[in-house]
Amino acid sequence: MATSLSSRALAPVAVAGNLFAFALDVGRAMFRRPFQLREFIQQAWFIASVTIVPTALVAIPFGAVIALQVGGLIKQFGAQSFTGSASVLAVIQQAAPIGTALLIAGAGGSAIAADLGARKIREELDAMMVLGIDPIQRLVVPRVLACMLVAFFLNGMVSVVGVVGGYVFNVVLQDGTPGAYLASFTALAQLPDLWIGLLKALVFGVIAAVVASYKGMRADGGPKGVGDAVNESVVITFLLLFVANFVLSMIYLQVVPPKGG
Repeated sequence: MATSLSSRALAPVAVAGNLFAFALDVGRAMFRRPFQLREFIQQAWFIASVTIVPTALVAIPFGAVIALQVGGLIKQFGAQSFTGSASVLAVIQQAAPIGTALLIAGAGGSAIAADLGARKIREELDAMMVLGIDPIQRLVVPRVLACMLVAFFLNGMVSVVGVVGGYVFNVVLQDGTPGAYLASFTALAQLPDLWIGLLKALVFGVIAAVVASYKGMRADGGPKGVGDAVNESVVITFLLLFVANFVLSMIYLQVVPPKGG
């Protein structure tokens, strides 16, 4: 009984260690040749096709909610001239990367986990290893790079749509001044704010793809096991995304001081 309880208590630690080891294997496999260019292009197109429309639709309320919330708060302090810069910072640094990552994980990551899980229960991965083909290099690396590429560009789209949506809602619903909103961009915002948003998108894309691939390649128990792997990959990815976002934001604020601070 004691052994069973201790093994259950250490199970999350073992999963975390195996996931970290899997991520290291993926990192090493990225530099091996030949590179699966065709698989990379197919996966990038597929992930973009299933995420671009939901991401565009989510970006509009993201920018609107941030503009309304930040605008209302700043108005109470009598600093309406900083509404534009505050909204832009919130969208570029936080909302755009997180929104992109959640959709990459929910749509693209679940598809990756389901695909690799189906290959696992059909014993295709075992057959590849028997033939001397590394499944990580052949299947996982193109998917990880595809998620990174799509997340990078989707983050830019969410940033643009979120900023434009925030501008429209601030000017139309909060009686803001278009000139003041645009002029305040340079008051607090700076170029590194854009870089940290893009860096977050790349890191979140890696996390989503690695976790989905890890859970998919370890699916067992038939179709039910594949479904469980998909659900677990999405939940684990969401948790890791928020942890990674906190760590990256903390490091960024320490390295790059706020403008005018």
